[in-house]
Amino acid sequence: MAGGLLLAACLLTTAAGAQTDGEGLSPTLANIKNTHVVHLGYRESSPPFSFLDQANRPIGYSLELCEAVVDEIGVEVDDPGLKIEYVKVTSDDRIPAVLQGKVDLECGSTTANAERAKQVAFSPLMFVAGTKLMVPKASGISGAADLKGKTVVVTKGTTNEQAIHAVDKKLGLGLNIVVSPDHEQSYQMLADGKADAFATDDILLYGLIARHKSQDKFRVTGDYLSYDPYGIMFRKGEPQLTAVVERTFRKLGTNHDLIPLYNKWFVARLPTGEKMNVAISPQLEDAFKVLDDSEGAN
Repeated sequence: MAGGLLLAACLLTTAAGAQTDGEGLSPTLANIKNTHVVHLGYRESSPPFSFLDQANRPIGYSLELCEAVVDEIGVEVDDPGLKIEYVKVTSDDRIPAVLQGKVDLECGSTTANAERAKQVAFSPLMFVAGTKLMVPKASGISGAADLKGKTVVVTKGTTNEQAIHAVDKKLGLGLNIVVSPDHEQSYQMLADGKADAFATDDILLYGLIARHKSQDKFRVTGDYLSYDPYGIMFRKGEPQLTAVVERTFRKLGTNHDLIPLYNKWFVARLPTGEKMNVAISPQLEDAFKVLDDSEGAN
């Protein structure tokens, strides 16, 4: 895990000594200042990171982190009254949404990896997850090796899709791999008996089970099939924007706000009524502590 955290840290664009073009703002920040609006990309069914409440309003851990970034953007562009517009994205269209300027910050459950870092920038680490399997409780599946010849559903455009293809090839499982547009549809395929397993990040599986109150129907099983450090995604090549995002995380770390924020969404009861009850991992706690220490070093 330590090596993975190091990789995640290396993916970040160094903001130290960042200069803007002339005296102006970077393109994203200039547009925000001109329009007084920040566009936040959200997911409909990635609890507790980014999902809809009973009134169909976007809420979640990732969105609250993004809202803190918006406050810091307001300081940077000298506009404390910035408005937020929420834009729905899926796992398949989230990167194009960032690249095309449809969203300024993507606030979901997105893995920061080297391949994606060629196209977009990522915030400091906000969560550590990995691919596991959701299966019916009555099934005999306890890991990938038990999937031989079976149907596995994955969500399109995710690292989990790549992980399942890799394990299928490695173990010669002869899987029938089907894709769906979003996590909710993937869950529904499993619930309807159209798949034997649903493969995605373990924390998202726990979130879906909690949301659907289906603890008596499904369980999460197997070894990790991938390592997935999460970050907030934004446009690459804008050092000033990167500096604002990193400054937000350092401030949250220094003020000791990150662990209470984590507990609000992962340990306490959610606004929608369910409870995840997932304690913070040592790896993530260490990453938050590094943010605290980095502020003191600056």
